Amino acid sequence: MGIIVDLDVQLARHNLSVGEFAAAVGITPANIAVLKNGRAKAVRFTTLDAICRTLDCQPGDVLRWVPDDDAGSQTSRT
Repeated sequence: MGIIVDLDVQLARHNLSVGEFAAAVGITPANIAVLKNGRAKAVRFTTLDAICRTLDCQPGDVLRWVPDDDAGSQTSRT
């Protein structure tokens, strides 16, 4: 998948542990781990809102898109 979750960077920047962050956002530390490890299939907007509010950041500071290897080879064919 081409979506990368950069929560580790933001947690380090704010000097927050996973437990502290999970409590502030209102989700379990296990779900934070799922997000951090890139295993999440979806993120609710309410969760993303709570993450951004807690970290005082924009969604783009937490999520970024990178092209898959297959996508790059498909776009080069014309």
